[in-house]
Amino acid sequence: MDWELLATELTRQSGLPAAKVRATPLAGGDINRAFRVEIGSETCFVKTNHARLLPMFEAERAGLDAINASNAIRVPEVYQTGCQGDEAYIVMEYIELSGRAQPERLAQALAAMHHCCHPRFGFDCDNTIGSTPQRNTYSDDWVEFWRLHRLGFQLGLAERNGFDADLIDAGHRLVEALGNFFIDYRPRASLLHGDLWSGNQAADAAGNPVIYDPACYYGDHEADLAMMELFGNPGERFFAAYRERFPIDPGYRRRRDLYNLYHVLNHANLFGGGYGAQALRMIELLLHS
Repeated sequence: MDWELLATELTRQSGLPAAKVRATPLAGGDINRAFRVEIGSETCFVKTNHARLLPMFEAERAGLDAINASNAIRVPEVYQTGCQGDEAYIVMEYIELSGRAQPERLAQALAAMHHCCHPRFGFDCDNTIGSTPQRNTYSDDWVEFWRLHRLGFQLGLAERNGFDADLIDAGHRLVEALGNFFIDYRPRASLLHGDLWSGNQAADAAGNPVIYDPACYYGDHEADLAMMELFGNPGERFFAAYRERFPIDPGYRRRRDLYNLYHVLNHANLFGGGYGAQALRMIELLLHS
């Protein structure tokens, strides 16, 4: 990446005077390369990858813009996406993070975001969950959306990746029985982060909740809540404060594993290991719940 060229483009767009640029690599990303870029007194955050992955960055920008427009919770402002030679990049606001947000503040902000609804389930563009394509074609039917674009899609990948037939067969039986989980429950199409594990949330220096690296779409708010419990738990203080702003249906505990199965299947397809066996156990429990 030619940082001087990128800095020239950014300062031209912003009207700021040209300034010396310094880029510092940052650790922590598995998919993209990340940098803290200082242009004079201004600091921004830049992710880069191969040029063919520019649509991934453009979709990330669409998700961050949608969350930002909700005025519910802080996300990094995106300044620019583009390509330079064989590298794609996304430039955004650099936010100095300071540990975890208070559970009550995070709950109130997320509930406000989830109250931003759309007439249909899906999103204006496809995006990625990790590095896996995530289809977001709009649908009027949530069960059909989850069947086709979430569990069905991941099961198709698992079959092509050669996973055990027991997993594939049980998964397809679960997909056919999805309606049983929504007999008395009709979710709204809420604005979702889509990948809200603990590594994608924090607080800024003032204690305001911050979320980032979204895989946005409009869907059941329970899907975000479930993901928060997959690799940890936000705790009862969070859920108590959330319920004050957005009621949680009594059937959530039954559907939680149904929503998290999507992410476990995605991990199986990306990383292998024991995730396939975990997915099969989850499917068998769901089939008998």
